[in-house]
Amino acid sequence: MNKIKITAVLTLLCLLSNGAYAQSEGNEVTDEVLIELYKGARVADVVDAMVTVGYIEVGVMDPKIVPLWRDVNDMSHRFSGIAVTARYGPTNHPIHPGVDLTDPANYELYREWRGRWYHELSGEPFREYIKPGTVIVMDNKDDNDAGSTGSNNIMDWQIRGAVGLVTAGGIRDIDEIILQRNPVYTNYYERGRGERIGRNEIIDVQRPVVVGGVLVHPGDVVVADSDGVVVVPRRVAVRVGQIAYQELVDDMISRRRHYESLDRPLDDTVIVPEEPETFFKRLGLPPDPNKP
Repeated sequence: MNKIKITAVLTLLCLLSNGAYAQSEGNEVTDEVLIELYKGARVADVVDAMVTVGYIEVGVMDPKIVPLWRDVNDMSHRFSGIAVTARYGPTNHPIHPGVDLTDPANYELYREWRGRWYHELSGEPFREYIKPGTVIVMDNKDDNDAGSTGSNNIMDWQIRGAVGLVTAGGIRDIDEIILQRNPVYTNYYERGRGERIGRNEIIDVQRPVVVGGVLVHPGDVVVADSDGVVVVPRRVAVRVGQIAYQELVDDMISRRRHYESLDRPLDDTVIVPEEPETFFKRLGLPPDPNKP
């Protein structure tokens, strides 16, 4: 074998070991296809599918990241979608003297300082990336007890198309969020009470973040239910989604038999929405993800 052929073989092996081919697989499909593929997905099935493709103990967030509320009748606390990421951190800016409102002369200085904080230091530049099917993944664990998310801005994100929020902390107005049925997964004990001004700053948007011990890239698939949160790297999202769907359908069929044996009324969790092969064909995906 000549030197050129040897180099080509080594390059191929390197690409395979680095997952380059798998990466292109995930990038070749649109967000819309992935959103449809993962619609109704369960965390348990996705975790099993991740193991099937070799991702053991990868992508599963700390069990402290849980839903703020649950509705097991219509499962509206569940969601899946495409990650848009943001990272907030504690400020290193000094407190402006204008914050002391015991002196009326400071009021205008305070207003200017406050406006600068929200518009320049701790804004929401990730809003422009939100579209239907977006899951906002926010790393704000050490943001000085600030409420980076509240009952008002989360509805604005929802209007833009966001289906859910996964965050390390920084949640306030929790009662209203629950009342509004905004799907939020967080570590409740890392919630924030104060506003952002004087406390935190936006660091990164659409860059990798770490939430719940998991590295999340923009464009990854996020699935959340009462079992927790799992993040599927984009490079393996197609195959993982297909295998997870097959497992979900198998479980539905098996559980339906038990329902019928127990003379239990059927619900949506035991009704197969579409046969896997038909579903995959409609999405333009391989008919069987378990075959090369």
